[in-house]
Amino acid sequence: MSIIQVQHLYKTFGTGEDAVHALEDINLDIQEGEIFGIIGLSGAGKSTLVRCMNLLERPTSGTVIVDGKEMTSLSERELRLARRKVTMIFQSFNLLMQRTCLKNVCFPMEISGVPAAQAKKRALELMELVGLADKADAYPSQLSGGQKQRVAIARALATDPKVLLCDEATSALDPTTTASILALLKDLNEKLGVTVVVITHQMSVIEEICSRVAILDGGVVAETGPVEEIFSHPSTDAARRLVYPGGVSIQQYPAGTHAVRVAFNGGTAYQPLIASLAIDLGVKVNILGADTRNIDGKAFGTMLLGLPDDPNDAARALSYIRSQPNVSAEEVEYHV
Repeated sequence: MSIIQVQHLYKTFGTGEDAVHALEDINLDIQEGEIFGIIGLSGAGKSTLVRCMNLLERPTSGTVIVDGKEMTSLSERELRLARRKVTMIFQSFNLLMQRTCLKNVCFPMEISGVPAAQAKKRALELMELVGLADKADAYPSQLSGGQKQRVAIARALATDPKVLLCDEATSALDPTTTASILALLKDLNEKLGVTVVVITHQMSVIEEICSRVAILDGGVVAETGPVEEIFSHPSTDAARRLVYPGGVSIQQYPAGTHAVRVAFNGGTAYQPLIASLAIDLGVKVNILGADTRNIDGKAFGTMLLGLPDDPNDAARALSYIRSQPNVSAEEVEYHV
């Protein structure tokens, strides 16, 4: 069942010759209870798109339907009520520095008119849920970046939202803290059933927790689908730039280099392809470059292998590689 539907959405800033077309004909269908990723390079329109989902930015045209409500047609009062079910966390946390962590979490409930005792009880429950029960009386200035983001997540959950929008929520965090925040989001998704929309420029974030992804490029959706499928068979230049950022290329090697570009499409991550070549065929190849990653024990990415000078050995190696499951191979040779 769809929780968010974006249909033919356009967003333009300015008019005439100065107009900037930030988003063009965006169509997305996000399912209830999933973790959906939106990724793109800087300037792709990611943050503009997520702000259009809760109408912090009003689209120039098109529709945004959240939980059955067409957001662009709501009155200001109706929109305020609808936003309680579509909350957001940010890269910069946006905590109120003069309030304790507990009072930060209470804040949206105060605005909604929840009685103080009830709000405090719920806020304490949420602080415990995000692993910061002992920080209720601390101030944001006393917390680490990861702890601040946990407080921001607790605050975003205070109104029992159906959708949690995460705009570059881990970009300011170190890798270890990023992993802990992503694990928390995944846990909350499973425990509460909240739909999570992750906006990021980091492919590692997408592969860690998302089930489906949309790739945004120059204000348009270049590609969308299951994460595993996008990693296996990126069909657009935008997807390939993100999936294979290293751009393994033969051009950096001497002219006449005979090589094979191997694409790993979801086989066992620990399948010893290079070692098997040497053991089974007695043929040695050189690893010229690699850009691979492990997703749930499956290997995705590309590897550039230098083939032997002997034509027969090269042919045997190429045939062997092509016979392996979940692997495709393209012969390449560099000439000046």
